[in-house]
Amino acid sequence: MTAGWADADRILADARPPVFPAVDFPITSYGAVEDDAGPGIAAAIQACHQAGGGRVVVPPGRWHTTGIRLLSSVELHVSEGATLLFSTDPADYLPLVETRYEGLDVLNHAPMIYANGCTDIAITGTGMLDGQGSWDNWWQWFHECDEEFTTLREQSWYGVPLADRLRGNRLRSSFVQPYNCTNVLIEGVTVVRSPFWQIHPVLCSNVTIRDLIIDSQGPNNDGIDLESCRSVVVSGCVIDAGDDCIALKSGREADGLRVDVPTEDVLIEDCELRVKYGAITLGSDLTGGIRNVYVRNCRIGGPYFALYIKTNAVRGGFVENVYLRDITVSDVLKEVVQCNFHRGEGEAGPLTPSVRNVELRGVKVEHARNALLLRGYRNSRIEDFRLVDCTFTVDQPSTVQHAALTFDNVTVNRRPVKDVHQIR
Repeated sequence: MTAGWADADRILADARPPVFPAVDFPITSYGAVEDDAGPGIAAAIQACHQAGGGRVVVPPGRWHTTGIRLLSSVELHVSEGATLLFSTDPADYLPLVETRYEGLDVLNHAPMIYANGCTDIAITGTGMLDGQGSWDNWWQWFHECDEEFTTLREQSWYGVPLADRLRGNRLRSSFVQPYNCTNVLIEGVTVVRSPFWQIHPVLCSNVTIRDLIIDSQGPNNDGIDLESCRSVVVSGCVIDAGDDCIALKSGREADGLRVDVPTEDVLIEDCELRVKYGAITLGSDLTGGIRNVYVRNCRIGGPYFALYIKTNAVRGGFVENVYLRDITVSDVLKEVVQCNFHRGEGEAGPLTPSVRNVELRGVKVEHARNALLLRGYRNSRIEDFRLVDCTFTVDQPSTVQHAALTFDNVTVNRRPVKDVHQIR
């Protein structure tokens, strides 16, 4: 076991999935019909919760539904051959709920599956969650929300209370969001046509996400976003996303400083990541910080980056103790790793980012444009970035500025690399 990896076993032991009473609550027993399943699902969830917990079962079929609100001690089980088809009418996701939009607190349309302040909740089964997102509905909001988002950022900076901020109108909500929940399991289901970010736990602890198939190509449609969460295991997932595959976040700018809850103790293993931007992304909303991240036995292929650390002097935050091991990268069109403090707003901001103790070990890159793009600041270098037992096949030299980088048994295009001058 290499240095640092002992903590991965601790995370695996700490993140224990919830256990539910062996009692089923079929949605058909509560009036659900395929053309209008929402009221029956809500009634079954309420009955299950009041009875002390169990499993709300969605049987095979195509079940049209409005938003679903989970309650404590409830497992929503989507059976093999079952599809939940979610409404595309924004009115079906009212009243507004407390949520986050790109790291900022906001009262917005409810996520399609939402829970707030719950303990012991789950979504399981081998059925499908279909958000029915397209450019005819949710995705067009991507081009219509700039003014609202600018206003929300200004309200965050000036400390406007949540109740007095703008109410979400064209800010898309996530597909599945447990918010401020403990003991969460999301397992087995297939997720397609998401309106926005697909699996998005916020302020949660003890989260297990495993064996998901995620396939949604909408704009900025991340696969899994872990925001201000602790003790998380993501395993066995196949993700083909319209943006980042697995993104770790911790709030943005003034809201990130105010809430001040990092994402920490995360294990990601045995996943296949097909990516538009970052396969494993830290940021860009990381003002609250990210620490203790372990990624092993994953296969990555796609257009851009395998590891993408995104911050700058506007976002700030810290990233520390990040370990990747036994990773195969088939083909990326940009850098295998990008950590660039000059991204976006660049150096013109009040916060100083910090990145330290990042290790790639046993990483095999079959093809990439570059191995690395590391650009820190003069006053905040990227510290203790290590490559160990790695092989890269690349087209162009790397860029390394204001970064402390070391090599141990590393080859680039079959040539041994001993120091930073050889990888540029």
